[in-house]
Amino acid sequence: MSENIIVLNDANFETEVVKTGDGPILVDFWATWCGPCRMVAPVLEKLATELKGKARIAKVDVDCNPGTAAKFGISSIPTLLLFKNGKPVDQIVGAGSREAISAMINKHLSAC
Repeated sequence: MSENIIVLNDANFETEVVKTGDGPILVDFWATWCGPCRMVAPVLEKLATELKGKARIAKVDVDCNPGTAAKFGISSIPTLLLFKNGKPVDQIVGAGSREAISAMINKHLSAC
């Protein structure tokens, strides 16, 4: 996993996502056994590098962190949930394309 991707868990989610308001953060809810999750991973790694300083990319393993997954109603993975100012503002469920993921993030970069 890229050094530009934040690894989240039930213990640090609140601090890293909800209480840190420095730009949008895209959270990938995933699991190691999930094929579509593995397809999205390289896209997120590239975006994490390209967007460094503008937006953050993070991952939550739903098997190891069921509390966080339940809190946001994650029932299908991968689910990409975009947070801004500590609140979810957009999402993609399933293995979205690089273009769709990038467009979702960029839409919220330019919004006030």
